Amino acid sequence: MEKSAILHIPMSHYAYGVDEEHVTIRLRAKREDLKSCDLYFGDRSCRQTPVIFTKAPMQLKHRTSLYDFFEVTLEKPYKRLCYYFLISDGAEELYYYGDCFCKETVDDRSEYFQLPFNHRADIVNPPKWASHAMIYNIFPDSFATGRRMISEKPTELEWEGQKTTGKLGGTLRGIIENVDYLEELGVNAIYINPIFAAGEYHKYDLLDYYHIDPCFGTNEEFALLVDVYHTHGIKVIIDGVFNHCGWKFFAFEDVVQKGEASKYKDWFYGLQYPVVRPEDPEAYPNYDCFGYERMMPKLNLDNPETANYFIEVGRYWIREFHIDGWRLDVASEINDGFWRAFHKAVKEENPEAILIGEVWESAGHWLDGTIFDSAMNYDFRKHCRRFFAERTIDAMGFTDRVTDMLMRYREQTVYAQLNVLDSHDVSRFLSVCHEDEKLYALALVFQMTFPGMPSIFYGDEQGITGILEKDYRHPMIWDKRNPLFSFFQKLLSLRKREEVLQTGDFHTVLDEVSDCMYVYERADATDRIRIYLNAGDASKPVEVSETYEVLLQDGYEDGTLSGKGYLILKRK
Repeated sequence: MEKSAILHIPMSHYAYGVDEEHVTIRLRAKREDLKSCDLYFGDRSCRQTPVIFTKAPMQLKHRTSLYDFFEVTLEKPYKRLCYYFLISDGAEELYYYGDCFCKETVDDRSEYFQLPFNHRADIVNPPKWASHAMIYNIFPDSFATGRRMISEKPTELEWEGQKTTGKLGGTLRGIIENVDYLEELGVNAIYINPIFAAGEYHKYDLLDYYHIDPCFGTNEEFALLVDVYHTHGIKVIIDGVFNHCGWKFFAFEDVVQKGEASKYKDWFYGLQYPVVRPEDPEAYPNYDCFGYERMMPKLNLDNPETANYFIEVGRYWIREFHIDGWRLDVASEINDGFWRAFHKAVKEENPEAILIGEVWESAGHWLDGTIFDSAMNYDFRKHCRRFFAERTIDAMGFTDRVTDMLMRYREQTVYAQLNVLDSHDVSRFLSVCHEDEKLYALALVFQMTFPGMPSIFYGDEQGITGILEKDYRHPMIWDKRNPLFSFFQKLLSLRKREEVLQTGDFHTVLDEVSDCMYVYERADATDRIRIYLNAGDASKPVEVSETYEVLLQDGYEDGTLSGKGYLILKRK
């Protein structure tokens, strides 16, 4: 038995309450090492000694090239659990508890793994609508000025004595007037990049957190936008930039003018006096920033006064404008204490509001239920890029990465992840695919059938391309419909129609995975959908049972799936 591969972490994504009546327990082992894996659980407050334990056989949930993952979900177990594992590789049988391998059990219940109390307050509980969400990400400057329009004209206005600029002229009115387009596409939520008053066209250098940037419109127009989109059954998520502000934000302006005498000096990190805003964009400022971007001084959200200001901003837009959540910029660089207070405040205003953190790496630290409901899943893009676009990993390598995305968080969190192929910060995925629409289609099929919230960046459905920022933030194309539009429609319609694609279990069909052929299923108690993705150039044989019907396909004929083809089947 390969003991060094065995892993269990109490009070984590390896042992957690799904709800008050269900607890999931997981264990990792070396691939194909264990012949059996059983959980034994008991009431840690049991009045008898030794504790009465109940056996619960664990099932192989996922398999990678290195590991097997075993899992069991207990229904109505004790609220206070102690537990251990009995594992066997056929030659050796061991008890595993307290991070030790033992030949026998003990009477001392404190030596076993513990789940002290399955408390409702500790259960990770993203909004129920998240697993059903299909999101369209709008970069407002680039989207529209009116119905099916974009001006492509720079804008320069004034906000309380400060300059605010636009690059392409997009407005809130343009978003409002094109709600029918998004409804026709099939999305049911939008995420809008920053819309508050700010200096640059991207609006990440904020001047005022309580007013819409005049280049985009007014607070009244934003209220109308939310009302219109809600009327059409589309939720509205906006961007919160709280890690930093603009260098003309009132508090930073006061620090520049008054130095150490400023009452806002504790609102910022790393100030050196006198505070100087360097004109040279290559200069390093004498204050901490977002990266080294001199126009974005970093806020000190550990300061109670600063924290309270921005917590109230979070409350305000939920309470007064009824937005459905926040996407939170540079989330991993802000202290946990602020985020927990922000989470509490927002959920007090609307328990069903979603909080999505911008975390580019694995985000488990922020997804314990007290900080965020979700994170931007950039690993999703990274793994898809390597398998579908660059083809630098094979299907088993892709399996390893997919399994990591499934197992690194609690299951309810996985179904709330924001799965991105594109965003305002990265090259268009179609360009990464060298504009090969067949490879792009494979990635889209995977995105629309994977657990979580698929996110479409504006214009993906119109074939917008671009490697550099000036290109991937291209003005929205309105003058003609790209054939990709109907493909997106089909995928979104399929996801909406088939509940199993939103909430069903996910597993890789390992017996079918080979070379560049990746095969997986979504299943629940009533339905089962199987998907074949051939990311290679050569055709592959595929046996389709008479018990399955074809939902969507490209390249399937007479038991063969062509290179760069896909096949989506549903059990009759």
